[in-house]
Amino acid sequence: MKAVVMAGGFGTRIQPLTHSIPKPMLPIVNRPMMEHTMMMLKDLGITDFIVLLYYKPEIIKEYFKDGSDFGITINYITPNDDYGTAGAVKLAQELIGDENFIIISGDLVTDFNFQKLFDFHKKHKAKLSIGLTSVENPLQFGVVITNKDHKIEKFLEKPSWGEVFSDTINTGIYIIEPEILNFIPKNENYDFGKDLFPSLMKSDIELMGYNLKGYWRDVGNPESYREVHQDILYDRFHFTIPGQTQKYPDGILYSDTPYQLDKSIEIIGNVVLGKNVTIGNNVRLGNVTIGDDVKIGSGSNIRNSVLWNHITIGKNAKFDGCVICSDNVIGKNVTAKAGLILAQNCEVGELASFERDVTIWPDKKVEAASIVSHSLILGSRYKNAIFEGGSVSGKSNIELSCDMATKLAEAFASQLPIGSKVAVGRDNDKSSRMIKRAFLGGLLSAGINVIDMKGIASSILRYAIARDDSIIAGAHFRRDILDTTCSQITLFDEAALRIDSNSIKGVEKAFFTEKFRRVDYSKIGEIEESLHGKELQSYAVAVEEKIDHSIIKCGGFKVAVDVMHGSTAEVFPLLLNNLGVENIVLDAYYDNKKLSNIDNLLNRAKSNISSIVTSLNYDMGIIIYPNAQRLLLITDQGEVLDKVKGLLTVMYLLNLTTNEGERKKKVFLPTWSTDMIYFENLEIERGNYSNFKAEKLKEYDLVATMDGNFTFTEFGLSRDAMYASLKIMEMLSCHGIKLSEVSKKLDDFYYTSHKIECSQSLKGKMMRKFLEDAIGKKSSSIDGVKIWESKTDWILMIPDQYSDHLNIYIQAINEAKGEEIYEKYCKKIDLWSKQ
Repeated sequence: MKAVVMAGGFGTRIQPLTHSIPKPMLPIVNRPMMEHTMMMLKDLGITDFIVLLYYKPEIIKEYFKDGSDFGITINYITPNDDYGTAGAVKLAQELIGDENFIIISGDLVTDFNFQKLFDFHKKHKAKLSIGLTSVENPLQFGVVITNKDHKIEKFLEKPSWGEVFSDTINTGIYIIEPEILNFIPKNENYDFGKDLFPSLMKSDIELMGYNLKGYWRDVGNPESYREVHQDILYDRFHFTIPGQTQKYPDGILYSDTPYQLDKSIEIIGNVVLGKNVTIGNNVRLGNVTIGDDVKIGSGSNIRNSVLWNHITIGKNAKFDGCVICSDNVIGKNVTAKAGLILAQNCEVGELASFERDVTIWPDKKVEAASIVSHSLILGSRYKNAIFEGGSVSGKSNIELSCDMATKLAEAFASQLPIGSKVAVGRDNDKSSRMIKRAFLGGLLSAGINVIDMKGIASSILRYAIARDDSIIAGAHFRRDILDTTCSQITLFDEAALRIDSNSIKGVEKAFFTEKFRRVDYSKIGEIEESLHGKELQSYAVAVEEKIDHSIIKCGGFKVAVDVMHGSTAEVFPLLLNNLGVENIVLDAYYDNKKLSNIDNLLNRAKSNISSIVTSLNYDMGIIIYPNAQRLLLITDQGEVLDKVKGLLTVMYLLNLTTNEGERKKKVFLPTWSTDMIYFENLEIERGNYSNFKAEKLKEYDLVATMDGNFTFTEFGLSRDAMYASLKIMEMLSCHGIKLSEVSKKLDDFYYTSHKIECSQSLKGKMMRKFLEDAIGKKSSSIDGVKIWESKTDWILMIPDQYSDHLNIYIQAINEAKGEEIYEKYCKKIDLWSKQ
């Protein structure tokens, strides 16, 4: 028999524990939760596993690899979309083959005797057997009734209390015969409880249910995660704690290798220690599990708690009923009452105290002597900063809640005159709609009038702000394209540029001090709902006036475009048609599910557009990201240009457009952009333009990044993938050149970027060490430290503003030289960090 392990869930209900690791990998007494279940099945002779992944699959693969270290064989399936529970299993049909198999969840803890379920299935010659159990609260599960012959008569998935007809629930453990997979449609969202089981029952295929006896817990939230540890450590069910045992007067210590602890240390109940744990004198540990590389200061008292890895706790700490995730630093004399969840990478100052049931989300700093009585969700430190370069990002409906959005709007509005007009817009995501509506309430309460442009591309919103002198600010709400559980609010000034650092400081000060302007009821702002089509038409007309469409049209230009279900679908096809461009546009509709897996969506778009362009002899292909700012170019020969070639191609074309005797075109690029190729007609400046004013930006013809973002200032001052795409077509048509020809003219060289871990406290030291290392060499410190190793080869180090990393960029004449530079500086960084 084979086993199929369901390990793809997001673990939304158990956040923030699953902020950085998938739910099945949550440690239960220092082993991933799914490992315990898999080893139980291994003890019954099952050694062939198929693991279904989705959320953070690389973490599970890296830990289990091919399974050989665990005495098993593992094959992985990673669906490219959300196909539901049954739909995901369908993808494994070929691997399953022609024998029956067990399906089990990777996020449960149980002591069930699975052999009894196997025997039951065999005895009844069942096609599908479901493991059942009884629970006190069945609302989160499928409720089941069986007759005296164990045949399931009624099944209801996740009922309300008014629909509950039994306390017997579906555990999600199934034994299935392979022919049942033929009832599951391929590449469709199909669920066991909602779809497959009702369908089988209608087809008179008997579903058998066996009531398993013993302990079973779906670890669905932080409370249940704490409770399952208490059940294990208080011996409430049969669970084998791994490791060797050492007996103490009042308890037992479990560890992989024995510890020689000071006699002053008390071990009470069951205590589990990982590797390299350091415990000070007079520490009392009672029913706790502690991971690897943990230091606990003397005099501390920790009971009924779970500590993960890489944690430092100062002297005299008192924790009861807490979960402390990895990479936390906790000062001395810190106390926490029952229920604290401290997510990873936090810093807690000495004498801080936590009231009951407080949750601290990742990357927070709790100041010394703070009394924390409520959960800390937003911000990188306790009451510090919320903006990242003019935008606010966070987990939808958690960090970016309605309450947070309203407060942010009130803080923003308090910087603007009463009666001012602000334009707002969003993408098509439901989280964006919710957050935007909460934001509007905050603006209105401060006496701000709002033009609500509803669902609109940010580039069109910014164009509308820039051309209307009566609008003095704007806001756009969108789903994060890289982390689809997050949303982003971007605030703009009167020139439609992201608000600068001075404005950010004003907003943050008002936000944290909660000094908001609340106007008299007679001055409350009003909402003007835009006609929507008016803004789109105005934008389209302006684009058509700027682009020389006669050149494109006469050239019979043909293009294939994928708009990736973004808001550009409303206007870009219209623009192409009006400009006389023969086109095929894909994914010109909103699809929430496909947008939830941007990597798969992008890979599919690359493949589709490349195939269309080459098979139909089109001139080029374009992929426009959902945020309407970023684009990818595909040549007429189907080559997808990477970020380096994409930028160089646009610069090559711009270089051609400069006529003899004209001034050179001015280009502004970030410091980390490549400078390997010289363009005689371009005047290129590199630096940081985050606080540039409109007048400064207008000095340049092109402002670009290394990520497919292009601003042609002849049209506007904001990144605009639609206008940039048409401008590229215009330049290609004007010079009668193909993208493939440009690509071939660009010399190959090496360019890469890396992130190297570096704590906040070491970043200043790294800047100093790089500057010292640059002495006697060609170097620059405009943004970070850039050191030339030769005329062409350089390394740039910029400490990351928001995370514990150094951003490293390397350019070299070839890969060998680039790797040599990287290895050389990795060794230096490692040495400097230890000095």
